[in-house]
Amino acid sequence: MNIIDELKWRGAVNQTTDEEGLRELAEKQQIGLYCGVDPTGDSLHIGHLIPFMMLKRFQLQGHHPVIVIGGGTGAIGDPSGKNSERVLQTMDQVKHNEDAISAQMIKLFGTENFTIVNNYDWLSKLSLLDFLRDYGKLFNVNTMLNKEVVASRLEVGISFTEFTYQILQSIDFLHLYKHENVQLQIGGADQWGNITAGIDLIHKVEGSDTDVFALTIPLMLKDDGTKFGKTAGGAVWLDPKKTSPYEFYQFWINQDDRDVVKYLKYFTFLGEDEINELADKVQTHPEKREAQRRLAEEVTKFVHGEQAVVEAQHITQALFSGEVQDLTAEEIEQGFKNMPSVEVSDEKKNIILWLVDDTKIEASRRQAREDVKNGAIRINGEKVQDVDAEIDPSAHFDGKFVIVRRGKKKYFLARVK
Repeated sequence: MNIIDELKWRGAVNQTTDEEGLRELAEKQQIGLYCGVDPTGDSLHIGHLIPFMMLKRFQLQGHHPVIVIGGGTGAIGDPSGKNSERVLQTMDQVKHNEDAISAQMIKLFGTENFTIVNNYDWLSKLSLLDFLRDYGKLFNVNTMLNKEVVASRLEVGISFTEFTYQILQSIDFLHLYKHENVQLQIGGADQWGNITAGIDLIHKVEGSDTDVFALTIPLMLKDDGTKFGKTAGGAVWLDPKKTSPYEFYQFWINQDDRDVVKYLKYFTFLGEDEINELADKVQTHPEKREAQRRLAEEVTKFVHGEQAVVEAQHITQALFSGEVQDLTAEEIEQGFKNMPSVEVSDEKKNIILWLVDDTKIEASRRQAREDVKNGAIRINGEKVQDVDAEIDPSAHFDGKFVIVRRGKKKYFLARVK
């Protein structure tokens, strides 16, 4: 299947400037294509995965993706999708973010047939006079005002700094066309105005018959109309320190039946036959959640690797079954990150006193004795029914944790100081 046809089947094409021309170009030669990301933070989140998955698909078909880290544009601030001015970052912040994002990109794309560049390298060399003479003369202010990215901000106001953002992004496209053989820019639906401004600039500088193209991706919405990628806890990050692989896996496995097939098309490299088969299972056996499991496995493997999938599934099974004694200290750190926790000393203590005085898991000694005798308390996966039993916090999990389960589902984590 031609890459453009595949993207259309996956529901990943919002707008293109010349779909037939792009389809023909992709069939006859390797093309260079790029997507930019401004280093506004030190990690990408799953919203960023949407265009990057498209670049990865091109890469797998032999084309050459280029990632532009916006060290220059990131110091200015993209007005797209914002109703107010961005707070400018220090250059030290920008540099730190650039390094972190570059490392994440290499993890996703490898080092073969893939290039990372930083637009600070060419934008920082422009003097004000060069900017105005060589580029400013080629942009019509009326046209710029009509671009959605600017028009949406006119009521509340937009600074000259952010107004010039589309010129800087256009310079990026021209530079990459001339120096990296890039003919296609990919971005979210809100980037259409910026991308087409770049095409206009290339046509003015290189000639109107120059083969350059734009492709934007639809805004990703859940079936209920809310924005994809946001959870009660905030963004779902690609950095495992910000969102653990277990949390990442759980995000995908908990997707609604109404959305899961769409996400399988967008975020996995599974073929049409397998996705259609999983779609049928969503209809016939939704309780098995096979599509969600496959989605979670594939995206977690792509972002964090095979071992992360194994660990996430191990944690999931242990928490479901209560057999937590085989978890490693690292797996406990992931799986219990958002569960109630308390700090305790490594001192041995009677279980009743420990549950009431040290951890406050139980409200009273009477209740603690009752729960222990009734078999409602498990310590590190083992049922304890002896009210005279002793807790040794240093006995398991490298002496770092004690896991308490009260009843069938209520977990508590005691962190040993």
